[in-house]
Amino acid sequence: MVWLLEWLLFTFWLQKLNSNIMIISREDNVTLITQETATIPQLVKNIQEAYGKFKNDNIIVNLSSLGNLSLPDILEFLELSNLHRKHKQSFVLVTDKFNLNETPDELVVVPTLQEAYDIIEMEEMERDLGF
Repeated sequence: MVWLLEWLLFTFWLQKLNSNIMIISREDNVTLITQETATIPQLVKNIQEAYGKFKNDNIIVNLSSLGNLSLPDILEFLELSNLHRKHKQSFVLVTDKFNLNETPDELVVVPTLQEAYDIIEMEEMERDLGF
């Protein structure tokens, strides 16, 4: 009986630990960040805490595995996006569970990962041309 209680506590602790782990993958100058279980504010906090690791890369935040998102959810990323774009890097959110017509001009939100990579490619060309 005691081992069962210990196992349940360990499992609960492991789930809490995993809820704060971001899946980060890098390819060339693009960092792809995915989080499947955290809340949006927790995800933004996690990105801010780890920002030094990928501040010189273009960033894609994949929100596709999360449920429906509202404008306040998307606006949680505004400060981080503005900071990153100020340093001449792309910051793109990916979700197909948000009304893209509500997206403020300061944020880039697309429905697929391929479109996120396309946006980054276009923005890099614009930066190279001096726009």
